[in-house]
Amino acid sequence: MDRLLLDSIMGQVSKPVRYMGNEYNMVEKNPEDVSIRFAFAFPDVYEVGMSHLGMKILYHLINEREDTYCERVFAPWTDMEEKMRQAGVPLFSLETKTPVSQFDLVGFTLQYEMSYTNLLNMLDLAGIPLLAEDRKEGHPFVIVGGPCAYNPEPLADFVDLVALGEGEEIIVELLDQYAEWKGSGESRREFLERAAQIPGIYVPGFYDVSYLEDGRIRSVKPNNPAAEERVAKRIIRNMDEAYFPDRLILPFMDIVHDRIMLELFRGCTRGCRFCQAGMIYRPIRERTPEKLLEMADKLIRSTGYEELSLASLSSSDYSCLEGLVRQLMERYQDKRVALSLPSLRLDSFEKDYIQEMQKVRKTGLTFAPEAGTQRLRDVINKGVTEEDLFKAVTDAFESGWNGVKLYFMIGLPTETQEDLQGIADLAKGVAQCYYNVDPEKRHKGLKITISTSSFVPKPFTPFQWEAQNTMEELKEKQSFLKKALNLKNIYYNWHDPGTSYMEAVFARGDRRLGKVLLSAWKNGAKFDGWTEHFKMNAWMKAFEENNLQPGFYAHRKREKDEIFPWDHIDVGVSKAYLWKEWERALEGKTTPDCRLDCTGCGIRRLGEGLC
Repeated sequence: MDRLLLDSIMGQVSKPVRYMGNEYNMVEKNPEDVSIRFAFAFPDVYEVGMSHLGMKILYHLINEREDTYCERVFAPWTDMEEKMRQAGVPLFSLETKTPVSQFDLVGFTLQYEMSYTNLLNMLDLAGIPLLAEDRKEGHPFVIVGGPCAYNPEPLADFVDLVALGEGEEIIVELLDQYAEWKGSGESRREFLERAAQIPGIYVPGFYDVSYLEDGRIRSVKPNNPAAEERVAKRIIRNMDEAYFPDRLILPFMDIVHDRIMLELFRGCTRGCRFCQAGMIYRPIRERTPEKLLEMADKLIRSTGYEELSLASLSSSDYSCLEGLVRQLMERYQDKRVALSLPSLRLDSFEKDYIQEMQKVRKTGLTFAPEAGTQRLRDVINKGVTEEDLFKAVTDAFESGWNGVKLYFMIGLPTETQEDLQGIADLAKGVAQCYYNVDPEKRHKGLKITISTSSFVPKPFTPFQWEAQNTMEELKEKQSFLKKALNLKNIYYNWHDPGTSYMEAVFARGDRRLGKVLLSAWKNGAKFDGWTEHFKMNAWMKAFEENNLQPGFYAHRKREKDEIFPWDHIDVGVSKAYLWKEWERALEGKTTPDCRLDCTGCGIRRLGEGLC
């Protein structure tokens, strides 16, 4: 890589620090001293990717190996990409500025369906053939993992390997196999056959998909003896023994989550029926308070950060939270280290927690009622009430907060106009809670932010059979809420229904969407998750070019016995259980937290002894 040319390019673009590297705590190795080069690729910009906890864990874990150097790669922003293409500069790693095409393996984490075009764009910018079948000896192997990898079928044409489940063990086993293969003289196909025998590794090319005349899937069958009929996800069994870095790279610029993230536990027992994470990350496994305190000590010493975020799907469900919060505050209050709980549940929110948290400084308070009426909250099995919300915000206002953010979804199954009006009514009720607080206790400047996202049916949820609202329906609902929430001290934000539409298409998509994805990228689609770059025309043209209808994937209700594109992926939660939950949703019946009573989801089969 011509460093002078690269320096010249970076001097002409916005935020050149995105491409510099050399941050404090970055891992430095001599590439000549390792036998495996691993490019950890995040298909979005630096400040988004550097906020991802999974990337931080695996980056340092892989670099613990003496034979491997893991380097970071992010999607260059459009101005940087333009300059790179003009100058013939390929996509490069941050650590050594090595072209990505020279690495042994390139691993992408898939957090969001609308990043798929960025994956293609990054491969193209790297000079790596987009189609897996076009890669020859000497080309890197392309791996994907993360939540979207549980339905990897829309990317089946482009990826060599899929890592299913938690990656700390699976990546080590994969690198061990690669190290053996690299010196064996075997072919690329033989490495894929080795990899396919590692539990949790799925090789899309080793499966054939056939379709019925109406477009639904007839079957998914292995075409190679190394491939299993179904591929089960990997589960880390003991969180205290799971790898967690004792240092973090400190960016030179602000990133989305610029703080220490302590992972309290994995999994969730609540069973919200819209929530894919709550199903695919089961069973729940906690770290002990002693281990978390040890981790916090090391990270504060090695980073100097002044904020600790207690991260998990529902942090306030951590069984030892009260004691942990008190111990953390006792240790770090004098050092001015603030504490934040980013995922608070209304029904487990305690005034004592926020009073402890604000001893250093206030961090934001965000709650997610999800639906405006109790009827609809029962349908989605949210398990919180209006009283929970009003108690939580009253406690917050009495403790000195003057602003809260509330998240809702629109377009949920069985939603009515009354449910939408319920969102506005809850916002008014929260405002009234503020005014009911003694003026001597409350702070001035009330601000209530209401945000709505559009419901997207996701694989491995009880709502995977449901149709998404059309864009026109979603726009009408947003318009209704704009008027209903046009109130003093209340601010309304909403998501673009176009991106939610395409997210729904790819969330439940099959392999035929690979051609659409490729066409859309050629038509200029990239950074689709960024409103200013999303090009609906490029996507609609791509569907026309490939004679496919996006509504087939987004707006069609599925039948009970339909074969899904992801049915050969085993996350532990059974399809029968999800259907039973779908029926209970339509009846408005709730299902209790499975910590209180096993609901028979099936995860015990994979996580024996863990729940």
